[in-house]
Amino acid sequence: MGHKVHPTGFRVGVIYDWQSKWYADKNYKSQLHEDIAIRKRIMEGRNIDAGISRVEIDRNANQLNVTISTAKPGIVIGRSGANVDQLRNELEKTTGRRVRVNINEIRTPELDAYLVARSIAEQLQRRVAFRRAIKQTVARTMARGAKGIKVVVGGRLGGSEMSRRESEKQGQIPLHTLRADIDFGIAEAHTTFGRIGVKVWIYKGEIMPEPRKRQPEAAAAEPAAAVDAAPAVAASE
Repeated sequence: MGHKVHPTGFRVGVIYDWQSKWYADKNYKSQLHEDIAIRKRIMEGRNIDAGISRVEIDRNANQLNVTISTAKPGIVIGRSGANVDQLRNELEKTTGRRVRVNINEIRTPELDAYLVARSIAEQLQRRVAFRRAIKQTVARTMARGAKGIKVVVGGRLGGSEMSRRESEKQGQIPLHTLRADIDFGIAEAHTTFGRIGVKVWIYKGEIMPEPRKRQPEAAAAEPAAAVDAAPAVAASE
């Protein structure tokens, strides 16, 4: 049997960082559900067409920092910052803390796996032929500099009675290489004949992990050991 591992979770702590940064001793459950509610509020509702890919949450003692990565920052910010101010007020009421909202612009949405999967799902909802939607999307992503892309769609494709899986792949997707920067995204197309799932893997190249810092005690001990060894060598000569 195959053992499927989430590509992002597999690399957390090696080349990726956590999307939620906080520590909880007793109220872990409530803070986890609070994170889920925050992400649901930001990703859905008025921001559903804003091209939001990722929401990072960083908790301090009395402040909550929310970083939103979006391909359309203008929709999230709104006219004169009205939308982001309303979002901040809603989150402060929900959490009971001061909330700071940061917005990062995704300059190449063709290289973001979730946005690519969302784009294919929206095309399927508009009844575009699934093979055409997949091939065009794969070609656009490779043209923007990706080293590899894999797309898998599953469900009642084309309205057929029986569900099936279709896939398209270009380039390389080294899933077992920890230093490989592989973005992974899942989206669903809600069609009249059921849901169609879309999975996307995008390989962007390799990220070398940062070298571990040496302990100061070990670094100081090495020169001393070398000095002690020098007279012994001279004596033997």
